[in-house]
Amino acid sequence: MTTPYPACGFPIEPVIERLGAQPGVQKVPTPKLTLFIRKSFLDAPFCAELMGMIDRDRRPSLVSDYNGDAVFRTSETCDLPVDGDLSRRLDALICDFIGLDPAHGEPLQGQRYAVGQEFKAHTDYFEPTGVDFDKFCSVAGQRTWTVMIYLNAVEAGGATRFKAIDKIIQPEPGKLLAWSNLRPDGTPNPTTLHHAMKVRAGTKYVITKWFRERPWG
Repeated sequence: MTTPYPACGFPIEPVIERLGAQPGVQKVPTPKLTLFIRKSFLDAPFCAELMGMIDRDRRPSLVSDYNGDAVFRTSETCDLPVDGDLSRRLDALICDFIGLDPAHGEPLQGQRYAVGQEFKAHTDYFEPTGVDFDKFCSVAGQRTWTVMIYLNAVEAGGATRFKAIDKIIQPEPGKLLAWSNLRPDGTPNPTTLHHAMKVRAGTKYVITKWFRERPWG
């Protein structure tokens, strides 16, 4: 893909300009973080296909640092096959939307939250002072942008809360969120702290795509 935008998502200003020019995109009005919402990014049949894949291939979710809390993240994860037709279609849609080089993207993941499951308040970037920073960032560098897509509505619970701005976003089929994990100066932005709140009834499905400073792998 040829694009005038930065391949890695930093500096963030050109990506902000691109997303702001996309039809139907809302920028959350806050100076604390850069967060966009786009409803109906995926249609219902595409969402249904992805949910079926997640149901079939899910495994327990992992986290780089549980902070001494064994139930910090209790969801299940599906690693979408890189060479699958569904994955390729979705990856192309996301990369075209945000304008970033697919080479800088991590492989797509799906997540499934049953009743009572959650991912407590966390950031998507890797803490530079963390003991595992080199392990996760020595090759591809820091995470720059996150793109997350809800695949369904949830009967009760399952919202995403951005604590620093007290913004709660409810799941809707095909709704996309995109945010920069970095400040304009390139440092990690702690106000991107977000909580995948407990599902109270039903099941929640999402797709997540992260972009890095350098090519993945």
